[in-house]
Amino acid sequence: MFNIRTDLAIENREIYKKENNCEVPGVEVYVDENDFDIKVTTVKVVSKDGAMIIGKPVGTYITIEAPQMKEYDADFQDSLSKIFAVQLSKITQLDKDKTAMVVGLGNWNVTPDSLGPKVVSKLMITRHLKKYMPDELEEGINPVCAISPGVLGITGIETAEIVQGVVSKIKPDVLIVIDALSSRKLDRVMTTFQLGDTGIAPGSGVGNRRMELSKESMGVPVIAIGVPTVVDAATMANDTMDLMIDSLINQTKNNKDFYNMLKSVDKEEKYSMIKEVLNPYVGNLVVTPKEIDALIDDVSKVIANGINIALHPAVELKDINRYIH
Repeated sequence: MFNIRTDLAIENREIYKKENNCEVPGVEVYVDENDFDIKVTTVKVVSKDGAMIIGKPVGTYITIEAPQMKEYDADFQDSLSKIFAVQLSKITQLDKDKTAMVVGLGNWNVTPDSLGPKVVSKLMITRHLKKYMPDELEEGINPVCAISPGVLGITGIETAEIVQGVVSKIKPDVLIVIDALSSRKLDRVMTTFQLGDTGIAPGSGVGNRRMELSKESMGVPVIAIGVPTVVDAATMANDTMDLMIDSLINQTKNNKDFYNMLKSVDKEEKYSMIKEVLNPYVGNLVVTPKEIDALIDDVSKVIANGINIALHPAVELKDINRYIH
């Protein structure tokens, strides 16, 4: 596989399968579709060979694809939140009265990178209530706390260092980390959710990988939640060239040799050439939808409600607003 920038396990699997016409060795895939046109794909990396090929550690990666997210529909978003909660519960497996700590990664001043802080602002935060007002809470509401530690450029501190310090003091039973990701396909931007049980490396979506947040570095299980908010411009240009060449080959009755020659150019070479052309003018460019402000608000609400339902079994979607200030 040539080095396309993507944080989605499902896309790395698709690239390998397309180029080799077979499933990734050491990887198991399960697909579930429902009445809401929401597709749930579970990619389980079960061996080191599979991890090396797919570029992800051994573990479980659940991808929820919901194309309708780009069309505002409150009922659909509520249904998506419930499906999200079911999938999150599968990999979190949080027992009663166990503490969950949610970390919203990203820079709240940059809209495509503000997903984590936005989600944190919509969560049911209950750890302090469980401590000081336990009799006022219903049965089935677990202690939840959250932070938005900012980014290295703002704080001068590695995000993982901040989180390590808080984790050592709070001692949560599970860490749920939310971050913006990168996709190789524009139609997956702001419509796809990835949940994984192997942690995350902040900044990887924009080629600025930092210290990872994982069970090894934090000392507790780390569940990563991410949504692609950007796509690499060079990848878009590369895909556009492929589509254009295919179209020209189909439209040209004679003299197809030239276009076939273009099509046969090594993918790695073509991708590198596009990056070389773009870099002097626009640098390491990533692209995001023009409606990103509204989309971030909608997606953050879906994720927050999904987390709220998963972490507080006694609470239904209609009750959440009672606990959010």
